[in-house]
Amino acid sequence: MEKKKIIKNLEKPIQKYRFYIQTAFALLCIWIGVEFYLFINYINSGDAANYFGRPAGVEGFLPISALMSIYYFFMTGEIHPAHPAGFFILLGIIAVSLIFGKAFCSWMCPIGYISEMIGDFGEKIIYKLFKRKLKMPRWLDYPLRSLKYLLMGFFVYAIFFTMSAAALKFFLDGDYNVMADVKMYHFFANMSQFALIVIAVLFGLSIIIRNFWCRYLCPYGALLGIVSFFSPTKIKRNLDSCIDCGLCAKACPSSIKVDKVKRVISDECSSCLSCVDACPVKDTLEVKTIWFDKKINKKYIAVGIVVIYIAVISIGILSGNWKNKIPDSYYIEQYKNIDNLGHPTSTNDIKKLNEETQTGE
Repeated sequence: MEKKKIIKNLEKPIQKYRFYIQTAFALLCIWIGVEFYLFINYINSGDAANYFGRPAGVEGFLPISALMSIYYFFMTGEIHPAHPAGFFILLGIIAVSLIFGKAFCSWMCPIGYISEMIGDFGEKIIYKLFKRKLKMPRWLDYPLRSLKYLLMGFFVYAIFFTMSAAALKFFLDGDYNVMADVKMYHFFANMSQFALIVIAVLFGLSIIIRNFWCRYLCPYGALLGIVSFFSPTKIKRNLDSCIDCGLCAKACPSSIKVDKVKRVISDECSSCLSCVDACPVKDTLEVKTIWFDKKINKKYIAVGIVVIYIAVISIGILSGNWKNKIPDSYYIEQYKNIDNLGHPTSTNDIKKLNEETQTGE
């Protein structure tokens, strides 16, 4: 049997730049968080404290409201005025996923960034204790991975298949949706003991099993995983030059058997390119377009992810649809009643809302 001629892969890895981009987005989120904290202090003081405006970027943490806004846009052709920034943020994330797969999760998501660091820390501890990585058994991994799709399915069904147009507008116009970002802050600032225990358990599980939240529970990731199937860019393995070393599969944080497939088509692939960086043979593991089978340079992918996202955000800003026009006086008044603002919690509640909006109650 003729021995394969091995040409060493001298292409520089992209992980350093991915880390820089992740860190930049994480710092941006912290900055937005600080601004929002100051805004909360302002409205809580009833206009007595120093004025700090509400940062529109906080709407990026309201994916359900943003999804409803996108559905509202398709139904009416209008961008709902309550959380317009959230609309463009989710649109930008979907646009990135349509071109480069589930790249948001591994390049921009602050939760993915934290989860990755926890996973790195956990692997070091686990390896010292057991001399190997711990993985969820396959018989348990598959059913657990379905949980995030069940969560996503509930939201999609409730919004797209249960809510009438009138009920959707009523909810988006309502005090709960308008104050959703403030409610979110209120939840984390005044967490119950149960919530703290849940977060602690998730933290512990993420140390033992890499990316536990992202892999099994994140409905956001489930949505982007489905969108990623339509992406024209995929990681492709050259069977002729592959030496079957298995380094690509070992490097994959999502445990995809990259060394066993010709093209990586998986809802778990986050386009982190760790497998591509790990490949020791030139032109063997590459990102290519499915239409023209043309290689895409890893640096172009990094730049493309950021440029596409910023382009969509810029459209929102330049069109004047970034910040809402809700006066601070409204936030000050509603904050007094923040604990009493409720929302539908089941499909029965949504059906009741449909009936009420139809009868004009």
